[in-house]
Formats: sequence, C-alpha cells, structure tokens
Amino acid sequence: MAEKEWFNFTLSDLAADGYVDRENIPVVLDWAIGNKTCEEVRREESASLACAANSDCTTNGPGYRCYCNKGYLGNPYLSQGCQDINECADNPCEGICHNTIGNYSCSCKDGYHGDGRKNGSGCTPDTFPVIIVVSGIGLGFLFLFASSSWLYWALKRRRLIKLREKFFQQNGGMVLQQQIARHRGVSEMAKIFTIQDMKKATNNYHESRVLGQGGYGTVYKGILPDNRVVAIKKSKIMNQSQIIQFINEVDILSQINHRNVVKLLGCCLETEVPLLVYEFISNGTLFEHIHDERHATSLSLENRLRIAAETAGSLSYLHSAHSIPILHRDVKSANILLDDNYTAKVSDFGASRLVPLEETQMTTLVQGTLGYLDPECFQTGQLTDKSDVYSFGVVLAELLTGEKPLSPDRSEEHRSLAMYFIASMKENRLFQILEDRVVNEGQREQLVAVAELTRRCLKVKGEERPTMKQVAAELDGLRKFQEHPWVQGKQEETESLLGEPSNRLVGNASGQDSMESQFLMSLEIAR
Repeated sequence: MAEKEWFNFTLSDLAADGYVDRENIPVVLDWAIGNKTCEEVRREESASLACAANSDCTTNGPGYRCYCNKGYLGNPYLSQGCQDINECADNPCEGICHNTIGNYSCSCKDGYHGDGRKNGSGCTPDTFPVIIVVSGIGLGFLFLFASSSWLYWALKRRRLIKLREKFFQQNGGMVLQQQIARHRGVSEMAKIFTIQDMKKATNNYHESRVLGQGGYGTVYKGILPDNRVVAIKKSKIMNQSQIIQFINEVDILSQINHRNVVKLLGCCLETEVPLLVYEFISNGTLFEHIHDERHATSLSLENRLRIAAETAGSLSYLHSAHSIPILHRDVKSANILLDDNYTAKVSDFGASRLVPLEETQMTTLVQGTLGYLDPECFQTGQLTDKSDVYSFGVVLAELLTGEKPLSPDRSEEHRSLAMYFIASMKENRLFQILEDRVVNEGQREQLVAVAELTRRCLKVKGEERPTMKQVAAELDGLRKFQEHPWVQGKQEETESLLGEPSNRLVGNASGQDSMESQFLMSLEIAR
C-alpha cells in the first residue's frame, strides 16, 4: 500500500527484485476512531468524543476523526494540543495586522480607509469629504435658522400677548368686565371681542371691507362667526384721560334699545384704540341719498319727513327719555343710516358725551363737522342739548333743499347752508331754494311749517331753539298736516313768509346777523 500519486506502475515491478531500488515508500493510512459517527457519539450520554480543546469532530467511514479548528494547529487528541497560529506571520494584511485568538484582523493606518486585507479592498488614501462637510454645514445652518425663527416668533407672540394684555388693562377692560357681570341677566350688555375676532371678521382689515372713513376713524364691514354682518369702527388715537369716559359710554350705549339708534353690539379692547362693533345698516347714509346723483331722486317728501321725525325721536330719547342724558355732538346726514325700508338709524357716537342729570350744560372742546357746528358752542365752548338741535336743523335744511351743508358754489356769505337757508327765508325766497320734488309733492302750508321749524332749530342763540322733544312732536304732526287744526293758526305767519317780510323776523335780524357774521369769520379761520 503506497500513496497513489507517488507510485507509477511498470512491468519491472512484477519481477522479484523490482523494489530493490525503492527503499522509502510514502504510505497513506486512512483510519477512524471506533465504529460510530460524531453524531452517534454525541447522542450517547455515557460516551464522549476523543477531540480535545479548540478542535472538532468529523465522521470518517464507520467512525470519526478529530481536527484542530481554523486558526489553530497541533494534535487534536492531546490536551492543549491545538495551539493558536500567528496568522500575522504570513502578513495577510495590506495595512496593520492584529493577531487574535483563533483569528486575526486588519486595519488601515491614519489617512487611509478600507478593510486592510490583501485579498479585500485594501487601504485607500482618504480624500476631503466635501459632500459630507457641505451637507453637515447646510444641516447646521438649517437647524440654526429653524431654531432662530421659532425663537423669534415665540418672542414676538409673547410680546403681542403682553401688548394685548396691556391695551386691555389700559382701555378699561377690567372695569367693563365688572359692569358686564353686574348687568348679566338684567339687560343685554356689550360683548368684549378679541383682536382675532376682529381680524377674522374684517379679513385682516382688508381695504375691500372699508365702508367709510371720517374724522374719528374708519368703519369696516365685518362678518362674525355666527354669520351676523356688523360694522366695525376703528377709531383714531384716543386720549388716555378719556378711557373711563369711553367705558361709561360703552356701558350706556350698549343698553340703548331704540329702533332708530344703531345698536352697539360690543367692543375690542386689545388694540391701542378700542374697536366698536355695531349692527350693520345696509342702505347707506342719508347724505348719499340726498346728494349722490345715484340716489338724488330716491327720497320722496313722505320719506324725508318720516326720516326727519324718526331721527328727531331718537335724539329726543337720548336727551331725555334715557336714564342718563346723552348728547350726540356730531349730528349730520352722514351719521344717519338708512335700512332697506328707509328707516332712519342714528349712528357714530364717537363724539358723544354723557351729561350728569344735575347739569344742564358743560364745557368741552368743540367737536363736530363744519357746516353742522353750533355757532354758540363754537364760540363759548358751552355744550348743551341745543347743540344737537342746531345740527339737526342743518339736516332738515338738507332734506328740504338738497343742498350740502358747505358749498363753494354758493356766494361767500352763503357757503354755510344754515346761513343760506335763513337768508332765503328772510328774503321770501323759500320756494326758490327748495328741491323740485319737495315742492311738487308737498302742500304749501306744510312746507312753510317745516321750513319755519328748521329756522327755529338754526337760531344762533341756543335758548331760542326748541328742544328735540318739541321738534319730534312737531314733525310727527307735520307728517299728518291736514289732521292738525293748529296749522291754521300759523296761516298768518305763512302768508308773511310768502308775501311781505315778517316784522318779527326783521326785528331780530340785527342780533342774529351779528352772531352769524362772527360765526362765519370763525369758520373761515378754521378752514
């Protein structure tokens, strides 16, 4: 028996002396331990493998043999027979070799990367990681920007909240809340709206929502969450000393429940100047219906007298019927709104003042609109309920003539409608200045009676003017002219106005003219 690769058969091998020259013959011995396989020996509890540490068993024929594990070399049948091999001795690494128990590992030196093995990817010099660095810097800046933005908006939101709280306190929010709590369940009180409510209602105060602008601010059309359409008044800067007065006015006005007064629904106190929320009146102002060409012929005499009577009634209610008298101080046709049925609604109480019951007049800064200003109040600063009467007299003159309260088209001494109207009555030219539709639809005596009431309202001296209660009563009577016998008693005065000059009018003319001249001079200075 010899190793197959070593032995080459020849014919001489058959001779007796054929192996004389072959002293050493490689022999291969195939053997096995026992007659059981590795698996069979492992299953038997009483038996154990002959393989030592760091070795394993393999089945060979009917038995088994042992061999050292990879990374070990030696006799697997002896204790500590299989010893660790130092693989690094053969230098299998391109980089640095690290021998381990039963194995080895490779690594690259600094500045290189890869698995370090000769039979692997080896070690490749490092290049500058541009993409990684740029990506890292970009992500860093993005994180910094996001953090800064969040911090900015958080601080800005906090400042806004603080500012709203400051305005709320500054505008008397706590006082108004106490008053609301006191009236809860007793009467309908104004609601306190948030600034978010107002911005949402007006589409962030979009210019398309502007209803009008005036000396006291801007009025926007708003839509509340319950789909109610409202008018939101954004006033101009308010003196801080007026805050308590403003809160008292909101308290009182919110309790006014008159069909011819625009209802105050609430306010917003989270802005520098409080916002007021009123019911929305859809058909524009009386000024537009009198002077705008689109509406110039829309008002019949019947409607004009009814609007005048309703306005006078609401002012009379404010002056005397309400628990605390309220002076409007800015009565004008632009502040009289009309609904779809031409019902009058008095609005814009921005200049209004509450008058203590024990006081009949009070000193105040002159406020109002040129052309409607009470000349007595303008000169003395003494505010009374007769100031509203004078302004209402100008509105009556507008309704009768269709003329504007101030017009550069008239002569200098007649630019004021009040002066123009009074002068025309003195000169017996009443029917020359009345609007054509008024003349065509009215009875002569009725129109003269309304004109005479207008003239009395326009007296320069407040004590000579009627009260709003008297004006309202007379206008109600004039609407039913034929039903009132007292009209006949004024027939003589009517003939005087239509024919020869009245002695009474002429007799008072000098004092009236003097104060009128002073007032006109004041108006010129104001302009």
